[in-house]
Amino acid sequence: MSKVSDGSKVKVHYTGKLNDGTVFDTSKDREPLEFTVGQGQVIQGFEEAVRGMETGDSKSVTINCDQAYGQRREDMVLEVPRDKFPSEIPQNVGQQLMLRHPEGQEFPAFIVEVKDETITLDANHPLAGEDLNFEIELVQQ
Repeated sequence: MSKVSDGSKVKVHYTGKLNDGTVFDTSKDREPLEFTVGQGQVIQGFEEAVRGMETGDSKSVTINCDQAYGQRREDMVLEVPRDKFPSEIPQNVGQQLMLRHPEGQEFPAFIVEVKDETITLDANHPLAGEDLNFEIELVQQ
């Protein structure tokens, strides 16, 4: 059997947990995750964990936040005056919306607080700042 390396197309089943044991994602009840190693299609630490595995291998890994979604950044939390917020967008905590950077790219943000005068948006990934624990099984390569 060959070991997974850059360029390998793989299928994996996984369960991702936070340090407190909370499951944040799993492929158990659906098709395995399919990606090509070395193409940046998954977080860096997950890709590195799969390298060197062989079909049928299973492993547990902890991925530091710097190899996952990065550190949480306070400069990604924005307070917008309510009168500048588009009225057609629901102003509910948890609402996701897409923001456009001045250079043109879009990125998601969530409403995290609604006050009389302002709405606070958080553009950090929901898992930013978290170390992630994965159980990974290589199904196919």
